Amino acid sequence: MPRLVRRLTAVLSVPALMLGLVSTSASAQTTDFPTRFELPNGFQPEGIAIAGGTAYFGSRLDGDIYAADLKTGEGKVITEGPGTGSLGLKVDNRGRLFVAGAAGGNGRVIDTRTGAVLASYTFTTTAPTFVNDVIVSKDAAWFTDSRKPVLYKVPLGRYGQLPAQSAVQTIALSGDYQHVPDVNNANGIALTPDGNALIIVQSSTGSLFRVDARTGATRKIDIGSAVMTNGDGILVIGTTLYVVQNRLNKIAVLSLDPSATTGQLVREITSTDFDVPTTAAAFGSRLYLPNARFTTPPAPDTQYWVTAVQR
Repeated sequence: MPRLVRRLTAVLSVPALMLGLVSTSASAQTTDFPTRFELPNGFQPEGIAIAGGTAYFGSRLDGDIYAADLKTGEGKVITEGPGTGSLGLKVDNRGRLFVAGAAGGNGRVIDTRTGAVLASYTFTTTAPTFVNDVIVSKDAAWFTDSRKPVLYKVPLGRYGQLPAQSAVQTIALSGDYQHVPDVNNANGIALTPDGNALIIVQSSTGSLFRVDARTGATRKIDIGSAVMTNGDGILVIGTTLYVVQNRLNKIAVLSLDPSATTGQLVREITSTDFDVPTTAAAFGSRLYLPNARFTTPPAPDTQYWVTAVQR
């Protein structure tokens, strides 16, 4: 697959907010933006992050990062991967893209303006590992590992400085969370609406957990009889939690209390254009999701695309 796939026609400003929150002040004039656009054949997308009007996608094949203009759908690879996958992505207000490194057991930080790798962090060298998603708070980036009962913390300096490798912390998950061997467990991660704790979804059980960021202690979020089966990427906007249920081709929409101790399923979002969507990012009144097509055997000519739905 050629590295330069399409011409990126616009590179817009980075978002005004960080902390894993989504700027909803983006122009509502998106009615003429495409609700579907193509990614490079064979790309095998997984994660998405949006900064201004530019969306970033990670390839689970080789870790390439692809940037696309939401207004035109055109884009290009801005940095080549390390040969292992790039999964969950988040952009902070400094234009830095935090990338979860899948089976590489690592994470890295990329300058979205230049494509340069600003920092790389090794979280573990022991298999099994699957660093799956990331969220950025005011003082740290947090990564899940779907094959280990831990979170990885990359603390940030007073002015957002990236730390040395020696500062990285591994925090064991305890409490209600029970790790299931040989399957994907902790997957998507977000901040609670009040910003005081973390939320993770466990793909293997469909459960949601509130996590004390200091201790790793978990408490199952009471969502009644609802189960987040095949829960993948999650996104919090205000007190609304969006859970992408990948192989079910739908997004569960839940209302949470500010501390995320309880929640209620209020509706579901579906689309005939979904083909195993994995993660979601917001722009204006829309959610944008890459379709990973897990049920389609990947090949160099396999088509992949992005679907936008009203949130």
